[in-house]
Amino acid sequence: MARFQRSPEERSLVQRLDIFLLTFGCISQVIKYLDQSNISNAYVSGMKEDLHLVGNELNYFTTYFNVAYCIMLIPSQIILTYVRPSLWLPGLELAWGVMTGLIAMTHNAKQVYALRAFLGLCESSAWPGMMTLFMHWYTPEELGKRMGFYHSCQAIGSMISGALQAAITNTLSGTSGLAGWRWLFIINAIMTVVWGFLGFFMIPDLPNRPNPWAWWFSKSHANLSMARLARANRAEPKKMTWAGIKRTFASWVVYFIAVLYIATVLGTYGYTYFNLFLKSLKNPDGTKRWTTSQVNVIPIGGSAIQVAFVWIWAIASDFLRTRWTLIVLQAVIGIVPCIVMSIWTSHPNSVALSAAYSSYFISYIGLGTAPLIFAWLSDLIPQDPEARSLIVGVAVAGYYAISAWSQILVWPAKQAPYYKYGWQSALALLVRPHSLFHLARIFQRLTTEPRPKRLEFAAVINGEVVADDEGAHAKAIDSDNEGESSKKVRPAAVTPIGEAPQPGS
Repeated sequence: MARFQRSPEERSLVQRLDIFLLTFGCISQVIKYLDQSNISNAYVSGMKEDLHLVGNELNYFTTYFNVAYCIMLIPSQIILTYVRPSLWLPGLELAWGVMTGLIAMTHNAKQVYALRAFLGLCESSAWPGMMTLFMHWYTPEELGKRMGFYHSCQAIGSMISGALQAAITNTLSGTSGLAGWRWLFIINAIMTVVWGFLGFFMIPDLPNRPNPWAWWFSKSHANLSMARLARANRAEPKKMTWAGIKRTFASWVVYFIAVLYIATVLGTYGYTYFNLFLKSLKNPDGTKRWTTSQVNVIPIGGSAIQVAFVWIWAIASDFLRTRWTLIVLQAVIGIVPCIVMSIWTSHPNSVALSAAYSSYFISYIGLGTAPLIFAWLSDLIPQDPEARSLIVGVAVAGYYAISAWSQILVWPAKQAPYYKYGWQSALALLVRPHSLFHLARIFQRLTTEPRPKRLEFAAVINGEVVADDEGAHAKAIDSDNEGESSKKVRPAAVTPIGEAPQPGS
C-alpha cells in the first residue's frame, strides 16, 4: 500500500501539533513521573530515617497512590469528553504540583499516605488523557511514534529524578535546615505549577471543538484536522453517552486490551526496584557497596536503554505497520531476566552477581509495550472515539487496581532484593500475551463475518456521530453532501467495535 503524501499545509499542521501538544505532553509526563517516582529516590536518600519508616511503608505509599489513581481514572476519561482538555488536564497538574510540595513538609508516614492519595487522584488524568488526545489528532502513520516518544518521557523523568536527587544531596542538603530529599519535592512542585499553567494555551482541545486560547491554532487548521480524521477513517470526538458505555463493554476489545496491558506492565515491573537491589549490596567487610548518590545514578543507565528502545519499537511499528508482533517480541525479551532473577533470588550463590546486574538492565528493553498497545487499539476501533477513551481508562485503571495490592504481596520492600514470588509471577504474566493474540485473531475473524449486521450498526451509530452536540446540525449526512465536504468534513462511518472497516466503507 502506497503511503499518503502530505501537503505542505498538513506538514505545517503536524509540526504545530508536535511543537505545542506533543511538547506539553512530553514535558508534563517528565514532571509527572518525577513527582510520582521521587518517593523511591527520597526513601533511599534519607526519608526513611527522617520519618522513621519501617517494614513495607514504602509499598504503602505506592498503594495509597494507586488506589486513588484507579478510583479517579475512568471518571476522568469521561469528564474529559465534557470539559475542555485544556482546562481539565492543566488544572489537575497545578493541583498535583501543590500536593508534591506539601510532601516536603511531612513528619510521619500517615501524612505521606494522605498526600500520596490526593496526588493519585490528580495525576490519574494525565497519561491516559494525553494518549486519548493523540488518537484524535494523529493519523495511524504518525501515531505510534508520537505515543512512543511521549511514553519514553517516563524513563526520562526517572533519569532526571536520580540525577536530580544526587545533585540535591550533594549541594542543597542542609540548606535552610532542610534535608536533601525535602528539597527534591519542593523543586518538583515549582516545576509542575509553572508548566501546568502553560497547558491552558498549548493544548488544542479537539479537532471539532478547538481551544479558543490556543493562539497558534487557526480555523483552517481545524478544518484540515477534520479532513485528516475522515481520510484516516476516524470518527470525530464526541461526548460520552450511556449507549457508548454499553457498546464498549459488550465488545471483546475492552477485555482483550485491558488484560494485555495489565499483563505486560505488571510482568515488567521488577525493574522499578533496581535501586533497592543496589542499596542492599554489601562488600565482604559489611560496608555498603554503593553510596547513596551511586544508588540514584546507576539506574539512569537503564532508563537510557528504555528511552532508546521505546523509540525503536515505536518507529518500527509505524514503519512496518504492525503492533502485535513487536509486543510479543518485547514479552520474549522480558522473559529472559525473569528466569535469571528467579534463580538468583532463590539460590544467589548459583548465579553470578554480574548476571543479576545484566538482568536488571535487559529488563529495560521490553518497556515499550504501552504505546504499541494503544496505537493498536486506535487501529482496531478507529470509528468509535467513545470506546477508545473508555478502554484506555479501563486498561490503566485495571492495572492500578491490581498493582495497589499485588506489589505489597509480590514485591515487599522487606524482602528486597531476594523476592520470593516477584520474578516468578512476572514470568507467568509475560507468557500470557502469546495466548491472548491467538484469541484476538479468532474473535476478530468471528466479528468481521456478519456484513449485514455491521452495516446496520454503522448506520445507527453514524447518526450519533454526525449529530452536533448542541443539536444545530442534527440532520444526517449522506452521499449527496459529498460536494460540500470543504464546508463540513464528513466523519467516517462507525463499524462495530473490533471489526475491520471494509474497503470502500
